[in-house]
Amino acid sequence: MKTIADVNLVKNFISEKDFSDIEPLLVHSWNTLLNKTGAGATFTGWVNWPSALLGSGNILRQMEQTCTRMAEYKPDTVVVIGIGGSYLGARAVYDALTPPFGSSDKPQMIFAGHQMDADYHFRLLQYLRDRNPVVVVISKSGTTTEPAIAFRLIRTLMEEKYGADAADRIVAVTDEKKGALRSLAISQGYETYVIPDDIGGRFSVFTPVGLLPLALCGFNIRQLLQGAATCEAELTQNNTLQTNPAMQYAAVRQIMYRQGKRTELMATFCPRLATLSEWWKQLFGESEGKHHKGIFPASLVFSTDLHSLGQFVQDGLRIFFETFLSVQQLPEDVQIPVLNSDSDELLYLEGKKLSYVNRKAEEATRLAHAEGGVPVMALEMDNLNEFNLGELMYFFEFACALSAYTLGVNPFDQPGVEAYKQKMFELLGKKK
Repeated sequence: MKTIADVNLVKNFISEKDFSDIEPLLVHSWNTLLNKTGAGATFTGWVNWPSALLGSGNILRQMEQTCTRMAEYKPDTVVVIGIGGSYLGARAVYDALTPPFGSSDKPQMIFAGHQMDADYHFRLLQYLRDRNPVVVVISKSGTTTEPAIAFRLIRTLMEEKYGADAADRIVAVTDEKKGALRSLAISQGYETYVIPDDIGGRFSVFTPVGLLPLALCGFNIRQLLQGAATCEAELTQNNTLQTNPAMQYAAVRQIMYRQGKRTELMATFCPRLATLSEWWKQLFGESEGKHHKGIFPASLVFSTDLHSLGQFVQDGLRIFFETFLSVQQLPEDVQIPVLNSDSDELLYLEGKKLSYVNRKAEEATRLAHAEGGVPVMALEMDNLNEFNLGELMYFFEFACALSAYTLGVNPFDQPGVEAYKQKMFELLGKKK
C-alpha cells in the first residue's frame, strides 16, 4: 500500500502475545471472507469488484457516455439523492478533493434525501431554481422514506424548470429488475444504472452509486478504482499479520476491544477528510454494532477539537483508542509572514510553513495522547488524490469485514436500522 501505517505508539499497549493470540482468528476471518463461507456471504461481491470493473470496462464506458451526454447541458450542479451508503462514499471523495471554498472548473455536488429537515430541503429547492442541475437518485428499492420524499420534491422542480427535457437530466441508480424507482425510471424514461445484488450500500462506493456522481463532477474514477484494485490485489493475496495491513488494523482493533477500549476515535488534522470519517463511521458502525457488541466509531477534527473534546481524550475516561488519518502534502501552503517583531509572540514561527506547524501539532497530539494512556496508531497518505482515496477506502472495507467476522457478527446486514422505520411508519399511518 502507498498509505503507510504507523503502529509505533500503540505497541506500548499491545504485547507480542496479544498479536500471536489473535492472528489465527484473523486468518480464519480472512479465509471466511474470501471463501464466502461466513454470515452475509451473498453480499461479498465488493471484494473483487474494483479489478473486475476495470477488467470489463463496460460500466465505465457507459458512465463516460453519460458524462458526455450530460455535459451538453453545461450543468453547474450535480444533485445526489440518497442516504447512508448511497451518498456518503461520493461525498467523502468529493469533499476530500474539492478546495474548501469550491472549485470553479467542476460542477458543485450537493445532496438531498440524506435527512428530512424541512428547512434544508426548502432552501435547496430555492437554490436549485437559479442553478442548472442534473440529478442522480440512488435507492435500491426506491421506497426509503428520506430519498423518496426528496426525489418527489426535486423531480417536480425539474419538470417545472425543463418540461419534457427533465427526464434526460435525471439518472436513477437502483435495482436491476424490481422496486418503485426501477418502475418509475421505466415509465419516465430515465437512464439507469444497477446496484449489484451482492454489494450492500456501505460497501458500494466503487459501484455506480459512488462512481457516477463523481464522474459527473469531473473526477478521475478510473484512478479511484485503480487505487482500490491495487489494494485489493495486496489484501486478497496475503494472509499473515506481517504482510497484510488490513489484518494488522483489524487485529489492533480487536485487541483494544478485548482490553475494554470500546470506542475508536478517527482523528485528522486535515478538515477535508472530515466526511471520509463520516463514511468510515457508517461502514464500521453498521457492520459491527450488533448483538450488543461492537466498537463505537467516533471522529474528531483537530486542532479544532483539541480545544473541546481534546480535554476529554487527554484526561477523561480511558475508554478510547485513536487512529490518526494524515496527509503528508496538501495542494497548497502558506508561509507565516516575517515581521521581525514579537508583538504577537510568534517570532519563533516567522518564515515557517503553516503545514509544518500543523504537522508538529499533530505529532505533539499523538505523543500527548499516548502518554496520557490513549493507544494511538496512524494511517498516512502522501497526498490527496483519487488513487490514494480508492486505496484507503478499499483498505477500510476489507479491514471492516475482517474485524466484524473476528468479533462474531455478520458484517453485511443492518437489522437495527429497520426499528426506527417501523415506528415511524406506525406514527405516520402507513398501511402495511
